[in-house]
Amino acid sequence: MYEVKIETHFSSAHHLLNYKGKCENIHGHNWKVEVIAKGEKLDKSNILIDFKQLKSITNELMEYLDHKDLNELKEFKNESPSSEFIARFIYTKLKEKNNLISRVDVWETPTSKASYYESGD
Repeated sequence: MYEVKIETHFSSAHHLLNYKGKCENIHGHNWKVEVIAKGEKLDKSNILIDFKQLKSITNELMEYLDHKDLNELKEFKNESPSSEFIARFIYTKLKEKNNLISRVDVWETPTSKASYYESGD
């Protein structure tokens, strides 16, 4: 089994719904995102997925999220945009473009991250 990982980032604001504490107020993060692709077979160049392709589809989505209030985006309306929810959102959007996506990790601080993957990945 092979794994390929890229890291990227975006900055955005959000506030958590149905939460009591500081995070119920609007605040921002510089989110670090790790995207992992996994597979058993390499192509003729012995590549699982071209880093360039993986970065391209990921950065397109990061551009959509960057410098936004996540609560205002249609995909997050009436949802609490927690790190876990954001990780699932990114995973789902990227998986639509490439089925080798196996996991997304979202760091909201240098010491706090949430991951999303489907069982069996």
